[in-house]
Amino acid sequence: MTTVLVLRPEPGATASAARAEAAGFRAVTAPLFTIAPVDWAPPTEPVDALMLTSANAVRHGGPALALFHDLPVHAVGIETAAIASAAGFRDVRIGPGDAAGLVAALPDGLRVLHLAGREHRPALPAQGLRRIVYAADPVTALPDAAREALAGGAIALLHSARAAATFAALVETAGLSRAGIAVAALSPAVAAAAGIGWRRCAIAGAPDDEALFRAANCR
Repeated sequence: MTTVLVLRPEPGATASAARAEAAGFRAVTAPLFTIAPVDWAPPTEPVDALMLTSANAVRHGGPALALFHDLPVHAVGIETAAIASAAGFRDVRIGPGDAAGLVAALPDGLRVLHLAGREHRPALPAQGLRRIVYAADPVTALPDAAREALAGGAIALLHSARAAATFAALVETAGLSRAGIAVAALSPAVAAAAGIGWRRCAIAGAPDDEALFRAANCR
């Protein structure tokens, strides 16, 4: 049975691990980030819609999110859209799966409010506003669970460019060889952030877990 190493923050790590096991993999979770809310104030300017590039903006946005429940929401992908709908947003549109594509697909002239992470700040349209509502702080060393899984041949799943770059740095700090590690990346941009030299770097054909699992399982 193929083992995959899930590195994304909780609760996404547990959700991805459950999907991986349902798909026939053994899953090990070792989140590389901890997520915490950041105090924020809604803008005084009127906005036409929200833009969400991470489900964590909904999970950690706090009570002020209710002020925007009647606005259209442009969510980066299926998971973020589902979390937004469950949180009470009534008009949720699913984007292409990456932040740059989501911004490019926004209607011209839309006054969008981007609820973002401290380190997740894609370019905004001319009339866009942004509020930082959460922070993702990286671990300082590769978790023991990750080291053990990699030693056993686990394939590391890279869900974001920041996770890919952080994983690569932690592997180097741990003194591990990239040549002995296989990774699967959610997109070409994520693969680029991971860098070169891995034993294998597979790229998902779509920005979702199921495609990532298929990429991981390719030999």
